[in-house]
Amino acid sequence: MKRARFDSVISVSRLRSIQVLMGLLFLYFMLVTLEIPLISRFGFELESSQLISTPFDSNSKFSRLNSMSQDPVFPSKMGLSLPKRKMGEFKKISGLIFDEKTFDSFDKDDFSELHKVVRDAFVTGKKLFQDIESGKVESELVSLTQKNRTESCPDSVSLWGSEFVAGGKIMVIPCGLTLGSHITVVGRPRWAHAEKDPKITLVKDDEETVMVSQFMMELQGLKTVDGEDPPRILHLNPRLKGDWSGKPVIEQNTCYRMQWGSAMRCDGWISKPSEETVDGQVKCEKWIRDDDDHSEESKAMWWLKRLISGRTKKVSIDWPYPFVENKLFVLTLSAGLEGYHINVDGRHITSFPYRTGFTLEDATGLFVNGDIDVHSVFAASLPSTHPSFAPQRHLEMLPKWQAPPLPDGPVELFIGILSAGNHFAERMAVRKSWMQHSSIKSSNIVARFFVAMHGRKEINVELVKEADFFGDIVIVPYMDNYDLVVLKTVAICEYGVRTVAAKYVMKCDDDTFVRIDAVMKEVKKVRSGRSLYVGNINYYHKPLRHGKWAVTYEEWPEEDYPPYANGPGYIISFDIAEYIVSEFEKHKLRLFKMEDVSMGMWVEQFNSSRPVEYVHSLKFCQFGCIDDYYTAHYQSPRQMICLWRKLLLGKPRCCNVR
Repeated sequence: MKRARFDSVISVSRLRSIQVLMGLLFLYFMLVTLEIPLISRFGFELESSQLISTPFDSNSKFSRLNSMSQDPVFPSKMGLSLPKRKMGEFKKISGLIFDEKTFDSFDKDDFSELHKVVRDAFVTGKKLFQDIESGKVESELVSLTQKNRTESCPDSVSLWGSEFVAGGKIMVIPCGLTLGSHITVVGRPRWAHAEKDPKITLVKDDEETVMVSQFMMELQGLKTVDGEDPPRILHLNPRLKGDWSGKPVIEQNTCYRMQWGSAMRCDGWISKPSEETVDGQVKCEKWIRDDDDHSEESKAMWWLKRLISGRTKKVSIDWPYPFVENKLFVLTLSAGLEGYHINVDGRHITSFPYRTGFTLEDATGLFVNGDIDVHSVFAASLPSTHPSFAPQRHLEMLPKWQAPPLPDGPVELFIGILSAGNHFAERMAVRKSWMQHSSIKSSNIVARFFVAMHGRKEINVELVKEADFFGDIVIVPYMDNYDLVVLKTVAICEYGVRTVAAKYVMKCDDDTFVRIDAVMKEVKKVRSGRSLYVGNINYYHKPLRHGKWAVTYEEWPEEDYPPYANGPGYIISFDIAEYIVSEFEKHKLRLFKMEDVSMGMWVEQFNSSRPVEYVHSLKFCQFGCIDDYYTAHYQSPRQMICLWRKLLLGKPRCCNVR
């Protein structure tokens, strides 16, 4: 009996112990459930603040998590809590870390010349940005800007031939052109000379020569980015001798971001009656050609027909080609409502309709070169205000164009858009076109412009105001330089990894139109969890050793570039982007002046330790646009709006050529 009673007491005691233990476990799980989000949130925010103050922190939360899981889409798969942000929080300065003092503690031979340029650009840009933020720059510009508005926009400009040549054969038109503006050039074509250059003669035999006499007159825009040629708003090329046709011609064209449009040729035949006119003028007038029948008999018949028909009937008169070797001419270019009109020695020769992408105000310089001696240049009826002092003419400061607030969680795709400080029109066109896509408006996809400091202080002041209002600009505080575009690409990776925790990071230019749905469809062809590199991939491309885009052996000793996607539009996975940022902040990232080649090099390095899936598609257009494109490059602001309107109608088709 005692034994049985003792056993029952023990059983009750055990039962109560188990119940108490289960209660404690339940309470523990409740506390853990409540506290994990708080710990995760404050832990990430703490490490984020430490990351900003401590350079080259390779042991960041993201780095440790990535070492735990080699999956580029690890956040969603591991159920990890990503860094929280306040809704609407906006930081207009890139979080990319660059400590210029690091250079002082290492041997100078350890860094390339490009690294030294990077350091100087960051030091200069950082100081300039601090001056802008303090208001120092804006106060200095107030009085100067008011003065320039009145004094820098003369209603006429004139140069003698010697002055024109001394100025580099360029006449600056400070405030561009306006409706009714006209430019007169007095010149004399030179005698034809023997030419072997295949680019001019179009002959393949090095020994063959062609007699050439031709010149060009161009309306040019200001340089937008160092390293780029200024856009040719109008390229007028009279060819007295040397054209492939063997006949004298006049060719006209435009060039935007070093890409030529479709040429318009006048070869002596009058424009067809069915062809559209320009302000009522034909595009090409007829002139006497070598293959016309102009014998004495035909001339006599022409006068006889005119005598019989009487003077009441309109009679066509053929003129000779307007330019003659060693003969003075007077050419007048005037800006009409629908296009430019060219008159030579008082008669109309040709009219060139305005091309999409250019405005009259963009024409801020006249350039004349070739087989010609210029006697004088005169421009009159010019506008009285400078367009560059009025970025508001491009910017529509309306709330509907502002960027939506960043989401709390990770995003599917982050798009970083490379832009220059004075590209106000380009950014506004992107905001009004493909950045209106529902995925971007709902913040499932995030897009931001990345801009560096401009050489003109007034542009930087306006840029900061633009960033504050629209909330879609990230300023990378270094002085902009064509060879340092690669820094913006690294900043895009940093933002995509640390700020939005994007599964994929895309880079494009501000003249690239992006079809969001098509791009995401292409990305999702790759099995989830794979490292990827998507774009228009170049294989076995060789560096140019001569010419404008020459690369020295010191800059690139190899004979081939690694496989790389063309810069106008490509996508990488999260893990590749994080690797790039980490290597940069440890000063281990190899920098190259061509940013798209640099990305290919970095992906190749990453690929040596973890397989990367390369996805190639020509629909990421490098030059211009093709129907059913994924991205279209070299699109002007007007073409951006046109492409968006077509896309809303379900037609991914290109707009008219420039």
